[in-house]
Amino acid sequence: MIRRKLVALMAVAIIGVVHVAGAQSPQTKKIRQALAAATADTSRVLLLADLSATYRYSRFDSVHHYAKQGLLLARRIGYQKGEGRCLSRIGILYSERGNLPQALRVDLQALSLNEAAHDLEGTARTLNQTGLLYYALEDYQPSLSYYFRSLRLYEQLANSDPSQVISVLTNIGASYEGKGQLDSATYFLRKAWRLTRTSPAVHRSCWGNPAPYVLRELGLLEVSLHHPTIALACYRRSAQAAAPENDLRSASRSYQYIAELYQQSNQLDSCVFYARKALALSQSLPFVLSVVRSSKLLTASFKTLNQGDSTLKYMSIMLMAQDSLYNPKRIKQLDAIGFAEQQRLRQLEDEQKAYVARVRLIAVLAGVSGLLLLISLLWRNNRQQQRANKRLQDLNERVTHQADELMAQRDSVARTLQELKITQGQLVLREKMASLGELMAGVAYEIQNPVNSVRKYAAISAELCQEVMVELAHTNFPLEDKELVDEMLQNLGRNQEKIMHHSQRAESIVRGMLEYSHVGKQPRQATNLNQLAEEYLRLTYHDMRAKHHLFNVALLLYPDPNVGWVNVIRQDLGRALVGIFTTALSAVHQRLLQGDEDYIPQIAITTKRVNDEVEIYVKANGVGLSKATQQTLFQRFPASESTSESTLGLALSHDLITKGYNGKVSVCSSDEEFTEYLIWLPLPLVA
Repeated sequence: MIRRKLVALMAVAIIGVVHVAGAQSPQTKKIRQALAAATADTSRVLLLADLSATYRYSRFDSVHHYAKQGLLLARRIGYQKGEGRCLSRIGILYSERGNLPQALRVDLQALSLNEAAHDLEGTARTLNQTGLLYYALEDYQPSLSYYFRSLRLYEQLANSDPSQVISVLTNIGASYEGKGQLDSATYFLRKAWRLTRTSPAVHRSCWGNPAPYVLRELGLLEVSLHHPTIALACYRRSAQAAAPENDLRSASRSYQYIAELYQQSNQLDSCVFYARKALALSQSLPFVLSVVRSSKLLTASFKTLNQGDSTLKYMSIMLMAQDSLYNPKRIKQLDAIGFAEQQRLRQLEDEQKAYVARVRLIAVLAGVSGLLLLISLLWRNNRQQQRANKRLQDLNERVTHQADELMAQRDSVARTLQELKITQGQLVLREKMASLGELMAGVAYEIQNPVNSVRKYAAISAELCQEVMVELAHTNFPLEDKELVDEMLQNLGRNQEKIMHHSQRAESIVRGMLEYSHVGKQPRQATNLNQLAEEYLRLTYHDMRAKHHLFNVALLLYPDPNVGWVNVIRQDLGRALVGIFTTALSAVHQRLLQGDEDYIPQIAITTKRVNDEVEIYVKANGVGLSKATQQTLFQRFPASESTSESTLGLALSHDLITKGYNGKVSVCSSDEEFTEYLIWLPLPLVA
């Protein structure tokens, strides 16, 4: 009951404190309302710390007032998290008023409490705040170390305060700018500004909107990049953005930087105007660092204007502020505190290493004990396993021997099966060729009668034309009619001659078909080799077109007239040529199926006479043959898996030429380019 009364009285005292309305940030009112409604002491401590933060840039006495109340309440209830956060707020006051050693002491104490309470957000905030102390002394390396530690903690938080993340990014960019690393400064500052513009929660933080701070540092970056006009615009936007937040600190720094720009351009009146505004705002807080720089600007400006009284006035202000900020005694204290903190961190690190070493030693001992136990168990089982292994080895040898025998039998069966498949393919091919021969014989007999009739009646018609022309020569006709009739009869005679010529050609083809289809041993006969090769090429080509209606190939003939007539068995040589022509046409058809739009299918036949020998070249630009296929192409039982049905007839062609004529057949091929067959016949020519 007494505790509740004390809490109620404290709430009344806190709410009853009088504040200037203009000294509040936009979040002050909301936090006050939440504080009035809070019932838990822990919640009240955290709200008091946040309420203290809302006055950070406007009224330092209010910062101290609320942080002190929160600290007392936290210590009374033993709340480490709240105590660390309130101490961190009090550290801000010492830093802004120039007492950097005391600020570092308080920050390190707050940091210890944050870590003990596992308060990641509070730890990150205190680390960022500690880095600012070193940044104020232009010692950028330790400041960057604290900033990056803070940033890593904020990245671990699921719902981190975006304004604090922006603050850390901006501080990192400012430190890189101080070190002269402008590329890194540009990266972090632009990242901070992008997050400021896009984050929806940036205006709801108790620390206020970070836009004035980010814009101010962007202006400093533009100055370093020699863009004074852009820098001036950034400073003015920073001062404007500071007004709604009642951010006197940012406004003071913005006016100070504007004054520095005007001093650099020798516009001393404008420099004095903005420096006085900056000095007035910084003295009202008080913000010692800004007091030093603003009074320094005014001292230099009035000295240039030869106004001694004003020069002395602002010089005394500057010296007093510098003594507070850069007092050698305080700097030594700061170094000592920093050194002690480094020693503490090293000690913690050494203790952690010693603990890890002890854990490792215990683990090693436990491992050795387990290993000894395992060795004893393994030794006991080792002898049993040796006997079992020997039996297994004997069994494995027997199984391996049987497996080798089975594999050998399997390979033998596979070879036999392959030979049977190839034999079956050759039998099918020969059966097809026999069927084709029978079909050709029937077709030839059917065609032979009408062809003979056409020749007979064409010859009779030609004789009749001659007789009519002779009779007309003895008959008296008008000259004009006679010439017309003569011309018509001459045309009719020429047509009959063409009919007779093509009939003879058809008769030759029919005779070739009959010879090809004839079964049994045939005698040799004088044959026009060029004409024979052309007839069988066209015969094979039309047979291919009967199977594939859209198949078209350019047939190129290069006959040598010196080849003349040779003594051969027409049907045997024809069968040999058909086997080669069929393989060449099949290769062209396979390449056509690949769909190459630029491909032009061609088959060329070239005949040559070399002394008493005849050479026939058959070249097709279809799918080429691999080297393995070429080596077994003319074998009756090739082992190559790439051998297709279309190449099975080459074995018969090879036997007919080599055994029937003591000739030779060879092949030359290039993948996806061409295949060329050479037939060499040592035949005597017929005169």
